[in-house]
Amino acid sequence: MNEKQVHKFVNRYLEATDCSIIEKSPAHFTVKLSPSADRELTNRPYYWSFVDRVGTEPETMTFLFVTDKERYDALPSTPELTPSGQAEAGNQTSAVDAALTRSFGFINNNLTAPARIPREDLYFGSRKLEQLFGAAKTKGSFVYLFQEPDKRGSSPFSSTPYTAWLGVNIRIEFACDRKREEIHSFGVSLVTGHCVDRFHDRLVATKLTPRLPANIHVTKTGISFNKALTIVEQTLERKLKSYDYNWAVDATNRLKHEMDRINAYYEPLLEHATEENKPAVTEQYEQRQAEIRWQYEPRVTASAINCGIFHLEGID
Repeated sequence: MNEKQVHKFVNRYLEATDCSIIEKSPAHFTVKLSPSADRELTNRPYYWSFVDRVGTEPETMTFLFVTDKERYDALPSTPELTPSGQAEAGNQTSAVDAALTRSFGFINNNLTAPARIPREDLYFGSRKLEQLFGAAKTKGSFVYLFQEPDKRGSSPFSSTPYTAWLGVNIRIEFACDRKREEIHSFGVSLVTGHCVDRFHDRLVATKLTPRLPANIHVTKTGISFNKALTIVEQTLERKLKSYDYNWAVDATNRLKHEMDRINAYYEPLLEHATEENKPAVTEQYEQRQAEIRWQYEPRVTASAINCGIFHLEGID
């Protein structure tokens, strides 16, 4: 990721988590975190356990997130006060302190000093950016969205039917001593049970919102989530059965060849090993066999990346 991509991601994360952006430029954000973002990013479990226990209003942290270090460091800093300006500012501060002292007694100036805002340089590979990725992955693993209707063609006196779809993105891994990955996106209508592939392409071309739009109604679902997941699994299984698995046959042959080499090496060692050394040689032999099986044995694994419920226009 380059600086622009990091900046765009951070901006989307801050907006999605309702953080208060105090100041921003193409190179940085000064932001006061929302309670949810503070819980994810600041590692303050004792503070948040106290807030939850007492029920008090939380005080979240403020950060300076720098997404382009060179560009931000090149920005002009705040100009220093001239001697006359310093004297004027000092006179104003003294007058304020005198007024507060007359009203409330002694005032410690150190208490009114601005707090230092911690700075985090965000670049690909940085600890804080990895933390943002993890928080986004955790919170974004499931979404609940509605298609935004076309306002130009809608009538305020009509109601448009929407169908609920279960969308699932699945990673397929074909692994042996080599590895290949595929990502499949399936959508299942929770009304009819119809399953479509490349569902993500349809979502990309659709404007979505987390709020229920006006003048729409959601049709009654007839398919449970478990049934929809079963439909996805069956569709994926049929798709995988149509693949060419000559790579798995070749991997099995390579596995057999490597196992023969290991057997040829360790069997004479075991035959001539002493009673004292035999357990150690046997353990090493079994460990090496397990490593070779893990490296060469062909396998196909499927794992869900994320999913969501999408209410889309029409009845499918």
